[in-house]
Amino acid sequence: MISSLKNKNFIVHIPIILGAIVMLYPLIWLLSGSFKLPQEIFANSSLWPKNFTLENYTIGWKGVSGLSFGTFFKNSFVISGLSIIGNIISCSMAAYAFARLQFKFKNIFFALMLVSIMIPYHVIIIPQYIFFNKLDWINTFLPLVVPKFLATDGFFIFLLVQFIRGLPRELDEAATMDGCGPIRIYWKIILPLLLPAIATTAIFTFIWTWNDFFSQLIYLTDPRNFTVSLGLRLFLDSMGQSQWGPMFSMSILSLVPVFVMFLVFQRYIIEGITSGGIKG
Repeated sequence: MISSLKNKNFIVHIPIILGAIVMLYPLIWLLSGSFKLPQEIFANSSLWPKNFTLENYTIGWKGVSGLSFGTFFKNSFVISGLSIIGNIISCSMAAYAFARLQFKFKNIFFALMLVSIMIPYHVIIIPQYIFFNKLDWINTFLPLVVPKFLATDGFFIFLLVQFIRGLPRELDEAATMDGCGPIRIYWKIILPLLLPAIATTAIFTFIWTWNDFFSQLIYLTDPRNFTVSLGLRLFLDSMGQSQWGPMFSMSILSLVPVFVMFLVFQRYIIEGITSGGIKG
């Protein structure tokens, strides 16, 4: 009986395993190509390199245009780190206001926030660019970072609002009786209980910012300010010879921070999205 159940479970998992292999094949091919000689990348169909080499990683890390690829990693970490801090502070404060405070036109503002989630980024990119250009912020990190401190990511506000609404209001009432105002309630009561949702916000902010290409391409023009996404593009030259091997190797390295971030904090993703109150 037990053996038949095990066989049945194995059969059920076969399609899942095959699907995982299909999805992982491009990544495996990319990893294989990063260890191949340039002339073997497209000529050799085998996943295992005939001449295993680390030269692509050495050349790729040296970068292009006299800039080390470490510069691009540093810029990406700076932008991603500041974006995480900005989203956690601003979105949690906005969510607390929507979930707990009473103010005029609250429902209208909340509805406008939800509408902002549905607006494609490409619709507002032109007026944003004109605005930031007048502020002389083009070719700086400011257009990519400052909006994060102004609670512009409606998705995270909505996520945190739903989490805060699941927290008992008795906690606020008890704190009010002890003489706490809205700011102290937010700082002492709500914020510590928001850890799962805040961790989810931090993870998704890091992944989305790290992988962002379009907005960074629009606002960053100096190679010294380029991020990893823009740095990878420098290996491709439409008018000359493209460096596929170094690009593949640096693409693999660019996936490492995202993979580590997801691996370390993966339990917070599900907990932060599904939790609706206090457990225990």
